Amino acid sequence: MKNDLSKIFKHLTLLTQLGLSLIMPLLMCLAFCWFLTYKFGVGVWVYILGFFFGLGASFMTAYKFYMSQTRKNKGDKKKVSFNRHN
Repeated sequence: MKNDLSKIFKHLTLLTQLGLSLIMPLLMCLAFCWFLTYKFGVGVWVYILGFFFGLGASFMTAYKFYMSQTRKNKGDKKKVSFNRHN
């Protein structure tokens, strides 16, 4: 029971981390675009650039997160042998 609960919390934290990794770069880029338009009077077109840069950054972050988790899980797999001489 305790082992199952720890697995659930582990997966929940990984899911939360992935969600934050996807949304935060996009929000930060859009906030920077708002700052540019508010402070310096740059046109609204900068939001389009900020959106695409934010999406690129979030996909890159998610990819790095995925690669780190697959690297970490490679060591967790047990060797499966169908030979009786394990």
